[in-house]
Amino acid sequence: MEREFDFENICGQFAIAGEYAACVRYGEGHINDTYKLTVRENGREVHYILQRINHRLFPEVGKLMHNIALVTDFCRKSVLARGGDPMRECLSIVRTKKGESYYFDGENYFRVYVFIEDATTYQIVRDPKDFYESAVAFGNFANLLADFDASQLYEVLPDFHNTRVRYANFLRAVEKDVCDRRMEVAEEIAWFKEHSYLCGEIVDKIASGEIPLRVTHNDTKLNNVMIDNATGKGLAVIDLDTVMPGSLCYDFGDSIRFGCNPAAEDEPDLSKVNFRYDLYETYLDGYLSAVGESITPAERAMLPVGAVLMTYECGMRFLTDYLEGDVYFRTVRPGQNLDRARTQRKLVEDMLQQLDRMREAALR
Repeated sequence: MEREFDFENICGQFAIAGEYAACVRYGEGHINDTYKLTVRENGREVHYILQRINHRLFPEVGKLMHNIALVTDFCRKSVLARGGDPMRECLSIVRTKKGESYYFDGENYFRVYVFIEDATTYQIVRDPKDFYESAVAFGNFANLLADFDASQLYEVLPDFHNTRVRYANFLRAVEKDVCDRRMEVAEEIAWFKEHSYLCGEIVDKIASGEIPLRVTHNDTKLNNVMIDNATGKGLAVIDLDTVMPGSLCYDFGDSIRFGCNPAAEDEPDLSKVNFRYDLYETYLDGYLSAVGESITPAERAMLPVGAVLMTYECGMRFLTDYLEGDVYFRTVRPGQNLDRARTQRKLVEDMLQQLDRMREAALR
């Protein structure tokens, strides 16, 4: 049943000029409730994005919005310093009349962003150009935040990409075997154990200072990039709920994991699952063109490893969830998480066979 809110009252809590006109459901997001808010200002309609924050998934809303406010404010200053348009090239928070980054009505939490006009998000890659433009957008996002002190950010999802912790969770699930599934997936368990050497590839280098701690987006899919309707260019990165400290190799790697497999993430027929090197090069070229000189040589060398690691980690998480009874990832059929784990394993195997080639492309 559709939630009913007093949108006019909520709108009135924010520093929005003009008179409330309408508020309607918007977009295809599944985490937060998202609406397009319209006000009339000086005889014209002005639009905003209003969201009810999912405080069950993100219970520490203050920390969540602390991260988003710091990152969006910094991006805005960076865009302005480069002569760009911050109203279109980055998310802009509208604060409440009390100067807060969100409004709490006693039960629900709400936030407002400036609506980016004449731009669209796409759920699927229509052609390689879309994938290239998403790479440009995420590379530019990293570039805009190159001088940002990521230690200021909270881990709203602790150890999200700490692969050593993820591996420990996996071993615990194997040992407990609460659903009596361990024997069924003995081959998969053995494979993930055999490749556990991957777990420290990035976390250890961050800890040693070999690669810097950066702002990471942690959900680098095409549908989190605004594409300009007129030019087809990637404009701005949106959905900053999972912005946390980490490595840009995580963001790059997850894009490759998701975008370079032509099959569905839960495809049972592994003959359809393969790593498309051509799309890897497409994304790499777009990303490096935008991130520019802000990427260090050590980070650049680790980009292909980020792709392998994020795919390995994701597959391990799927298998962990399968062992625990499918309690984390949403499933619609039996064995779906196991199929997901197997597709990620297949992708890792394909990537490892081409890793030298991937490295050469990243360093040329």
